[in-house]
Amino acid sequence: MFVERREISAKTALTLAMAAIEHAKAGDWDITVAVCDRSGGLLAFLRTDNVVLPAVEFAIDKAYTAATLQSHTQSFGERMASHPTLSLGVGTRTRLLTWAGGLPIYDGGACVGGIGVSGAKDHEDLACARAALNAAGLKDAP
Repeated sequence: MFVERREISAKTALTLAMAAIEHAKAGDWDITVAVCDRSGGLLAFLRTDNVVLPAVEFAIDKAYTAATLQSHTQSFGERMASHPTLSLGVGTRTRLLTWAGGLPIYDGGACVGGIGVSGAKDHEDLACARAALNAAGLKDAP
């Protein structure tokens, strides 16, 4: 038996990354942006010239978290903060980030990947990710 799945293309991933960078430039923000497939595999990555180095891994991990959990990273963070054992447990897991700026990518009701933005303030990271999805006609929820 086989399962058919929708997948995001590398071309679409690059289009999303470029749209996030353009939005950041308009706001005069330095960011990194990562786009991954539904399994968390990196498809596209871009950064502005002056972004801080730690933001590179943060964006990649935000995209991974959003795609694999099919959830906004901020929502995931709020859920983890809601109970002490959840909060303690997430700290032992690599690659899962609970900061704003990671969104799942939905097309036709299916999660096809995740986008993560880091380097600016939380609300600016989130604005860049949303602008990228809007530019491509994609959604962050089914």
